[in-house]
Amino acid sequence: MFVIIPGSLVLGFIFSSGLQPYIKAVPYMFAYVTLTMAIGCGLSQLREVAKRPGIMALTFVIAHVVSPLLAYGAGVLLYGADSPYVIGLVLFTIIPLGVSTVLWVGLSGGSVPLMLAMVVLDSALSPLVVPAGIHLFFDTAVEIEAGPLIADLCILIVLPTVIGVALNQISKGRIQGIVQPYAAPLSKLCFVGVVALNASAIAPHLDKLGEDMATLVPLVVLLVGACYALGFIGTAKPHNREQQITVSYATGMRNISLGIVLALGYFSPLTAVPVVLSILIQQPLATVHHYILQKLNNKTAGKPKPSQVR
Repeated sequence: MFVIIPGSLVLGFIFSSGLQPYIKAVPYMFAYVTLTMAIGCGLSQLREVAKRPGIMALTFVIAHVVSPLLAYGAGVLLYGADSPYVIGLVLFTIIPLGVSTVLWVGLSGGSVPLMLAMVVLDSALSPLVVPAGIHLFFDTAVEIEAGPLIADLCILIVLPTVIGVALNQISKGRIQGIVQPYAAPLSKLCFVGVVALNASAIAPHLDKLGEDMATLVPLVVLLVGACYALGFIGTAKPHNREQQITVSYATGMRNISLGIVLALGYFSPLTAVPVVLSILIQQPLATVHHYILQKLNNKTAGKPKPSQVR
């Protein structure tokens, strides 16, 4: 991710004029990425999440209620309520959980089945969550028709998700192992294409940023870092380490490629700038978060148990 995402952005900016004619292909590429993600999730994993409605609800509240309020407040404080940057900051927090969280959760000792199922369910709910969030925060400032947005989200997210889960269920989970050698590399190429093509769409508008980058970059860093921290702190009380790791990554990482597609499709190009910045930031911060988690795990492991103290 350190190489792929920044590299894709740079390629998109450098070759923007040549790539712009292919921007219309982005929704199809994104739908394919969603399909390959959903193939790895079956009904059994969704049932596992259904057994833990409390943690799922808490995750979604932190990710899509608390985080957007924080993003909106910080954005308005710096840029005013009418700024496209504020829309981009809020959009980052209301889009679905990121697919790459599954990788980080696995590396850090979280629950991969829980994370994968939450990604699928959150993606399926996005046609309701995203328009509702935009309406709630920007009803008077942004004119956007909910119907076309919901339809696009159903095509981009819900339909590929339903097809992927259905294929997993019909094949009894065997399809992932069969198609993985071919589907996974193509999915990564499509992800690169989504990032590069959307970067090419933003490139002509970079000269408008000017001095705003001096405040926007630190703000996005703080916002993404706060999203990780909110998930970690918000699940500290049950003292379930696996659950805490899973939720902290879930609330910290979003489906940024979808955020860029929506930002460029329904708002001004400047709205996509905070979303693009978060692409560069959320993966490095995921590494920092992983490092902190490992340090905390080692520290906890080194403490003597009560029986040993006696």
